[in-house]
Amino acid sequence: MPSSGTHRDDSSQPHHGASDSHNRWTTSRGPSQPFDAVKNTPKERVDLLARELLNAAHETIRKHKVTYDEFNALKAWLIQVGKDGEWPLFLDVWLEHVVEDVATAHRAGSKGSIEGPYYVPNAPEQGADGAVPMRTNERGTTLLWEGTITSTDGTALAGATVELWQADADGLYSQFAPGIPEWNLRGTFTVGVDGRFRIRTIEPAPYQIPTDGSCGKLIAAAGWHAWRPAHLHVKVSAPGHELVTAQLYFPGDPHNDDDIANAVKSELILTRRDGGRAVEYGFVLDPA
Repeated sequence: MPSSGTHRDDSSQPHHGASDSHNRWTTSRGPSQPFDAVKNTPKERVDLLARELLNAAHETIRKHKVTYDEFNALKAWLIQVGKDGEWPLFLDVWLEHVVEDVATAHRAGSKGSIEGPYYVPNAPEQGADGAVPMRTNERGTTLLWEGTITSTDGTALAGATVELWQADADGLYSQFAPGIPEWNLRGTFTVGVDGRFRIRTIEPAPYQIPTDGSCGKLIAAAGWHAWRPAHLHVKVSAPGHELVTAQLYFPGDPHNDDDIANAVKSELILTRRDGGRAVEYGFVLDPA
């Protein structure tokens, strides 16, 4: 998370993605009832997690001598987050990256990262060598991405799939912004016996998370910025192996080091070749 000491003034940069994505980020992707997903979790574990979370808050209050004015401001802000419907945004941006780290720490294969709010299943199949659907004269730098999908023992995983989705040159996603064809910049690529794939697309743009609600007020009050670096979203899967959800980043992006969502990992930064318009990046999947 950017700290108040590392604030960058990005007011001169275009504001992409925030207001158009707000409705999606205020729609929860979780179970319909709060504890459905953990209904079989022992009460002792619920007690442990709840108490430790509260104890951490108590320690922060004591350590920094939080005043009643600060406490009341926090209480009012927490209430407003709920009224704005921004708890999904808050949790996705500031907590999910740690949950993802813990959930995948056991893996010997490729690193993953957060999913974000824009995934849609069943994107059109494009084979092992193809292009994502895009508009005629789609704006943006063309990009060729090549790679191989293998198991941790080096075996090529025939029939593995790469689901790719991404923002366009304006930082907007199809199905979550008006005027964009349904499957624009979304595709599924199924590899052959050699595990290889070749995907033609365009480079996405960086964008800001929504700033028109309570989370934006926190960002402004703390002197942070709201930017995410440009990235490609992927889900990589194969029978008998663990699914990898990841975001791939581009070298040199000014927000790789201060991503508001803290989702960038060095292992997920692409290496350019062929004058920068091609990248090679494969995936190693852990057996399930």
